[in-house]
Amino acid sequence: MATALAASAALAALPLHPHLCRRSAPPRRTIRLSVIASAQAQPDVAPKVVDRFSAFDRVSVLAEALPYLQRFRGKTIVVKYGGAAMKDESLKARVVSDLVLLSCVGINPVLVHGGGPEINIWLNKLGIEAQFKNGLRVTDAATMDVVEMVLGGRVNKSLVSLIQQAGGAAVGLCGKDSDIIRARQMVEKDIGFVGEVTSVNPSLLQTLVADGYIPVVATVASDGNGQGLNVNADTAAGEIAASLRAEKLILMTDVPGVMRDKDDVSTKFASLSIRECKELEDEGIIAGGMIPKVACCIRSLSQGVGATHIIDGRAPHSLLLELTTTDGVGTMITG
Repeated sequence: MATALAASAALAALPLHPHLCRRSAPPRRTIRLSVIASAQAQPDVAPKVVDRFSAFDRVSVLAEALPYLQRFRGKTIVVKYGGAAMKDESLKARVVSDLVLLSCVGINPVLVHGGGPEINIWLNKLGIEAQFKNGLRVTDAATMDVVEMVLGGRVNKSLVSLIQQAGGAAVGLCGKDSDIIRARQMVEKDIGFVGEVTSVNPSLLQTLVADGYIPVVATVASDGNGQGLNVNADTAAGEIAASLRAEKLILMTDVPGVMRDKDDVSTKFASLSIRECKELEDEGIIAGGMIPKVACCIRSLSQGVGATHIIDGRAPHSLLLELTTTDGVGTMITG
């Protein structure tokens, strides 16, 4: 039997007819978590296995995917994309192809992105030192200009172009557009124009989704008085998911999920409840940078999102694997 990774790669590699990319219905595959973990450690495996797929194998992948795609057809899925996965062009292309495939089979993806590495590159080019305090980017006026330029311009339009090259239809936005994300400046001293989300206006996103577009949202918000604010992409994605009553919120991160031992992927939790998350935090297992991610998931669930997922954006086709296999590849958190 082919690995889950190879199966999802085969599904993603199937040619998409242009007329199918406006909402029809194809498919997926089931596999063991141990096989998925080993496949994730060998990202060059998928293309080799896909090359050996017969026509029957490919059709089988589609047939096994059908229940999942039927379940999510017409549903909205908010995907937060950022971190190391944005630095690798081949990984970026796979994420984009997964989004387009989901759109083509009737699922409504909304992409919310950060872009920290790209911001740092441009700050360095402009001779501005990147500074952080308690995990937050110190955003003075000069840095805010760069953040808005890079996130709302270069990164956002690059993702839109990639989606359209892959056969999808995308519209690039930032939180300022139509007041999608309203925020207030955080009260912490010396961090500058960093905001916390106060409200989300989903009207424009709902219109775009209804018309078959993939909204691509950069996490630059407005304070209501014209001042741009840099907001955390995980938080923004969670609030957008809640405002859209999304079926799922998926956080693409730089780790495989929530793990009992952060250095051992075999200790990853496939699923957790809110209660179990709180117990793991009390035990110190959920710690450091995972705390705000899990908190974001719990808040989204409390506001009506169906399920939340933390997955490794560096693993090829992790988005398809999480959505279209029984075991998934990350950690699913539910109420």
